[in-house]
Amino acid sequence: MVRHVVTFQFSGTPAQRKSVAESFRNALLELPQKIEQLRSIEVGINENPAETWDLVLIAEADTLEDVAIYSAHPAHQEAVAIIAGHKAARACVDYTL
Repeated sequence: MVRHVVTFQFSGTPAQRKSVAESFRNALLELPQKIEQLRSIEVGINENPAETWDLVLIAEADTLEDVAIYSAHPAHQEAVAIIAGHKAARACVDYTL
């Protein structure tokens, strides 16, 4: 099993960043029903105003190849389109459980 952990930082005012994060979260949470290779997904929006990262995504798939299939899937690409123009930074770590 592979855990896929991604953090995002968005641009804009705090209200804009929160709105983008909420829309993105809602789209991401629908993906396990649409993408067979995605075993689970958890999405959190940062509540700590002292921190600058806005959202964390934790997903699990059987293999790194499945993570690649999930990433390229049209449903995932639709979700990613929500943050187009708002993504200031992204960091990702994939590791085997």
